[in-house]
Amino acid sequence: MRTHRGQPLNSQGTWTELSGCPRLTRIKTYAGFVKLEHTVFSLPLIFAGAVLHQHRWPAWRLFFFILLAAGAGRVMAMGLNRLIDQEIDSRNPRTAGRELPRGAMGRGEAWRIVRVAGVAYLTAAAALGPVCVRWSWLPVVLFVVYPCLKRFTPLAHLGLGLAWSMAPVGGWLAASQELSAFHEVVWLWLFSVLWVAGFDVIYATMDEAFDRQAGLHSLPAWLGKTRALRVAAGLHAAAFVALLILWRTQLGAPSGLVWLAAIAGVFIWQHAIAAHRPEFAFLQLNGLLGFLVLGLVSGI
Repeated sequence: MRTHRGQPLNSQGTWTELSGCPRLTRIKTYAGFVKLEHTVFSLPLIFAGAVLHQHRWPAWRLFFFILLAAGAGRVMAMGLNRLIDQEIDSRNPRTAGRELPRGAMGRGEAWRIVRVAGVAYLTAAAALGPVCVRWSWLPVVLFVVYPCLKRFTPLAHLGLGLAWSMAPVGGWLAASQELSAFHEVVWLWLFSVLWVAGFDVIYATMDEAFDRQAGLHSLPAWLGKTRALRVAAGLHAAAFVALLILWRTQLGAPSGLVWLAAIAGVFIWQHAIAAHRPEFAFLQLNGLLGFLVLGLVSGI
């Protein structure tokens, strides 16, 4: 039986020593497991989708349930990703220290986190309206499909883009309560697909050698780092064009030019350092970029 620091797994799939761990330690472990800090990518886009329909910030009730759906969906997505990828993560030196591979928590605990997050997600969807419940399955399917794609195709990065593009669509749907006016959010949706796919390529450069050795499909493993980063730059250029079209056709506020200039500057900065500082380019700069997009849509 697999052990952790001399302690065996119990019948619930958790480490027997965990019952004696301080609560704060467990909370930190769980927060690391679901990578709460990565919410900075999706949260601004969710509210951008809502603002795009209403042309103002959502009322407090709508704001709260969008926030709950976003947070719970994000936890569920990362939990499923970590569970699906546990075996791969355990073989990758960069990811072997994650909570499941290193034994800081068991699969039973991980599944409980996913289930609790799923209940919270569905509760928020129900509070947001019937149309949100009706389409609540789609992000969950994408959460499951995306981690599997890299086993089959180097287009897996677009799979992540599609999964995360549900953020602005979800915010917009919560505010609009109908799909008939999808054209309102289509450019923001397309931006999200291309933006996330591009920065996932940058992130994947950190695993180029491992992916190639393990037979996993990523653009860096397929094309090499240099050419993959060119593809990422092309994706981000197309993402910027989508934002520009959004501003020209639906927003039009003169202040948007300032926001667009800032977004272009962050994209340029990101690709100037991506080859040497991929983690900073991935996390810090893209976290900033999401809030700049929210500023553009809000017309501040």
